[in-house]
Order: sequence, then structure tokens, then C-alpha cells
Amino acid sequence: MSVWPTATPASSTALCGSEGELVSISVPVEPRDLERLLEALATLEFPINPQIYHDATVVYVAGDGTERAEPATLVEFPAYADQVRKMRSVLEASGFTGEAVSVASMLEDMHGGERVEAAPAGANYDRRILRKSGSLTRKARQ
Repeated sequence: MSVWPTATPASSTALCGSEGELVSISVPVEPRDLERLLEALATLEFPINPQIYHDATVVYVAGDGTERAEPATLVEFPAYADQVRKMRSVLEASGFTGEAVSVASMLEDMHGGERVEAAPAGANYDRRILRKSGSLTRKARQ
């Protein structure tokens, strides 16, 4: 890992431990489901230190470029890659869908702003954008 600002996240693997790469997990939820999500995360065998963004937005971008923005509460926390499968299964057992969980490299997350990800197979949108601060008027990245 370099301390120089020109270093790219893809060129560094220093954020790895015995349980794999350190990743950033994001889970958008309805405000009424926040307590249930936090209770599910509390059952995991590894510590969770969540950051909660109450003014977040999830933007769904269709193939024709039309956007649908929805306010959300966004819960983010670090985890190791080997822990993601267990975390997903705990959330699914608690009624959350696996597609709701977003996983990104911790270095990419630290250097990026909003998180853009491809839609899962069968979704009615092409990509999803997670914004920590909820400006519904921002234009989604093409």
C-alpha cells in the first residue's frame, strides 16, 4: 500500500488479513427495518461497527437511462471477504434479500463517492447507485 495520492486501489492488496480482503458492506433499508437489521447483524460471530446514513438515496437506472430515486437508510460496515457469505445468510434468514447487500473493496469505497453497481440477474433496472447523502436531484452516472 502506498501513501502517495497517485496510488490506485486496484494496485494495492495491503488491506488483506487471514480472512481475506477487507471490504465495505452497504445495506440500504427502510427506516422501519433498521432495528431488525441491526439485531440480525448483532448475531454474527464477528464484530460489526456500523455507520448509519439516515439521509441516503438509492437510484435505480433503467436501460433507457430513466432513473427512479428512493430515500433509504444506508448501513455500512467493514468486514473481511471470508465473512460475507455468513453475513448474507444471516440477513436472508432475517428476511432481507441477498441483492440488497452491496460489497466493495474498502480502498475503492474510501476513494470513491457514490457506489455504482450492476443490477442482479432478472432485475428491472441496469444499475443501482448508493448515495450516502440523500440528494434526490443529482444526475446518476451514465
